[in-house]
Amino acid sequence: MSTRPAPAPLLIACALGIERLALRTGERAALRTGERDDGDSRPTVVRTGMGPRAAERAVGRMLATPGLADAAVLATGFCAGLAPGMHPGDLVVAEETRDPRGTVPCVRTDLLVKELARALPGRTVHTGPLTGSDHVVRGPERADLLATGAIAVDMESAATLLTAVRAGSRPVAAVRVVVDAPEHELVRIGTVRGGISAFRVLRSVLPAFFEWHRSLPLPRR
Repeated sequence: MSTRPAPAPLLIACALGIERLALRTGERAALRTGERDDGDSRPTVVRTGMGPRAAERAVGRMLATPGLADAAVLATGFCAGLAPGMHPGDLVVAEETRDPRGTVPCVRTDLLVKELARALPGRTVHTGPLTGSDHVVRGPERADLLATGAIAVDMESAATLLTAVRAGSRPVAAVRVVVDAPEHELVRIGTVRGGISAFRVLRSVLPAFFEWHRSLPLPRR
């Protein structure tokens, strides 16, 4: 009897321990509810550390690990919203990531938007360019980045996806949860209502990630 070949793996990259905790909690919940079935390969979640250089090093190291060379890569975690009207807990699905070194188009954003809306009814999902920064963006700098066409900013997604595609052809995507926005700037993640809201949303995104992974024309081994 033939068996279905295993798809290429899924590497999920986040920067912070609190982000990884949210994802791990969400994975356990998905197993309990059947949203990740036994046929799904378990994703590898890597905590990269903060900043583009840390993300580049960590993702490059993971993709050099046996078994992960052909992995699909998805960057996730928290971000800063740039557009007026964004709120903590909103979702951002990147159509592309940008930084001074280049632009990386994302794959199957339409499916991610659909599945996130299903997994998190009532949450607003924004789509557009996600830009990278090497520092926390605050105040008037948001308006400068918004003027470039970007809708959100974080420090790791662009570096993560650029490193991934430079290591080999593969599907990539970035999904971020807004933790602060122009009218809702936060001082520290997790200490105020906006941070808690973003944590709860991030805890619920994995079913959409699994559907994205299942849909991809991944190479078979």
